[in-house]
Amino acid sequence: MGEFVPKSYLYLRHNYTFSIFKKDLLAGLTVGIIALPLAMAFAIASGVPPERGLYTAIIAGFLISALGGSRIQIGGPTGAFVVIIYGIIQRTGYHGLCMSTTIAALILILLGIFRIGSWIKYVPHPLITGFTTGIAVIIFSTQIKDFFGLQMATPPADFIDKWLSYFAAFPTFDPLTLSMAAGTLGVIVLIRRLVPWLPWGISAIVLATAICMIFKLPLETIQSRFGQIPRSLPLPSIPCFFIPADKLKEILTDGITIAFLGSIESLLSAVIGDGMIGGRHRSNCELIAQGIANFGSIIFGGIPATGAIARTAANVKTGAQTPMAGMIHALVLFFILYCLAPIVSQIPLAALSAVLVMIAWNMSEVNHFTRLLRAPYGDRIILLTAFFLTVFVDITVAISVGMILASFMFMQRMSQMSKAVSLSQVFKENQIDFPEKSDPDDISTKKIPQGVEVYEIQGPFFFGAANMLRDLLMNMAIIPKVFILRMRAIPMIDASGMYGLEEFYGQCKKRNIILLLSGVHGQTRQDLKKFGLVESMGEGTIFQHIDAALERASEIVTH
Repeated sequence: MGEFVPKSYLYLRHNYTFSIFKKDLLAGLTVGIIALPLAMAFAIASGVPPERGLYTAIIAGFLISALGGSRIQIGGPTGAFVVIIYGIIQRTGYHGLCMSTTIAALILILLGIFRIGSWIKYVPHPLITGFTTGIAVIIFSTQIKDFFGLQMATPPADFIDKWLSYFAAFPTFDPLTLSMAAGTLGVIVLIRRLVPWLPWGISAIVLATAICMIFKLPLETIQSRFGQIPRSLPLPSIPCFFIPADKLKEILTDGITIAFLGSIESLLSAVIGDGMIGGRHRSNCELIAQGIANFGSIIFGGIPATGAIARTAANVKTGAQTPMAGMIHALVLFFILYCLAPIVSQIPLAALSAVLVMIAWNMSEVNHFTRLLRAPYGDRIILLTAFFLTVFVDITVAISVGMILASFMFMQRMSQMSKAVSLSQVFKENQIDFPEKSDPDDISTKKIPQGVEVYEIQGPFFFGAANMLRDLLMNMAIIPKVFILRMRAIPMIDASGMYGLEEFYGQCKKRNIILLLSGVHGQTRQDLKKFGLVESMGEGTIFQHIDAALERASEIVTH
């Protein structure tokens, strides 16, 4: 059970000194300030009031750090969830989001309990990059209305319809709103280039808000659109778990999508953090913490949360030593909410839009995306499929189709590693016998008898490679009396491989060819026995070493 013990317990139980606390305090303060505008911006982009983003960052952020398996992970609302949450809100409302997130929380906890955390590493990198870049494009497209101050209703959810509506409403843009958004974006770029140690998000927001308040600019603010931000957390409440029958399938699908994406992003963030500190997280413990944190977020009126890569990296760079830094970051946000809510309510939406545009640019990873376009053909197909499906269809479809494509690509590559090699032909061309002098299969003193064909299967013998035996006999100019199939180079064999072997045995039997197997031992022999092949072929046709098989073949062709 050691893998389920939170890192906070391990680090705070022993040798937690005041000097370590000072480093955690500085990191927590810095990340808390960085997280403030991001939490509100992600909430607004997701179609919910900004305070729900703050609730999420406070509750989920604290629980992820307190219960998680990483000592530097920072949790909260992220850009990856914006597209999913927005779609769920449009289709099923906030109640549907609560139900989907509760299902996702349960799935995440079960994934951790059943130790599925290590399986996430099998999600291919082109797939992750494809839908991450697609999400960045969608986030950017959602900010056009607030960035230009367009006078229009809520834009459609569909990507193409959204941009058509933007073009139709473009003559109504507000020069003052555009100036504030462009100015904020320019300040962010300057801060990132000239003073990179300064938190660019909160710095640009503070400057924009100050200008708006001092000059009394008539710009839309958080308060004018959403009302005053509450100065406290809402009382915890268990959401109603009644799900209409016609929405059950939809909500369940959304829950699976949230769990899948949340597990990928949180563990990817933890891995990146490990690389920065030279540590190692506990993936299953982290998944359980993510599940608990998401349920806690919903109880307090929040939205789905996961590990935030950018904030985790900032946490490391500012000197975080233990999970206490993440807990302090959540407490800093609570303090800001409690003491500064009236000021925070005056933040202009154009400035938050500029922050989200920069986040979208960071998420897009244009250089990395273009580099992957030079990757092997299969990886490019996965990358572009995930990207275009995320943008034009749906991220759920993108993930599903992407994983199916990745599985087929993997099967194709594995099947290419498997081959059947004619050892008889090799020996005839080189006029030598098997070269392994110290091998138990050494037959250097023996010759392959006339009428005997020896083939060796090299590589995994699974369903992707099971068909390679079918054409062997058809391509032979001279049909042998005995066919020896050497299997010692097979690391694994599955049911399809055994079925293919059984089918090949039937072909040999029709042509009056005696099929012998050599190199069959250990797990391979047990698998063949369970499948019934040992019984159908006979014990006398299956050998552990090639020399025994050749002796039997020699007896057959002689008599």
